[in-house]
Amino acid sequence: MPIIDIKVFKDELSPEQSRALIARITDAVTEVTSEKLREVTWVTMTEVKDGHWGVGGKAIGLPDVKAMIAS
Repeated sequence: MPIIDIKVFKDELSPEQSRALIARITDAVTEVTSEKLREVTWVTMTEVKDGHWGVGGKAIGLPDVKAMIAS
């Protein structure tokens, strides 16, 4: 049974976005493996607080990620 763990910043996604991401990840897994795995594919989402995520040796937060996306 596939178990997929997704980490996102706290409050990064709306409930609707979370549901859509879970559905699409499940679709991708079953497309590559087997539709029979749909009912046993687990997707968990963990929210990480600002400053508890690091890239390149520096702690970052959601504003930093939004700035990266904007540039």
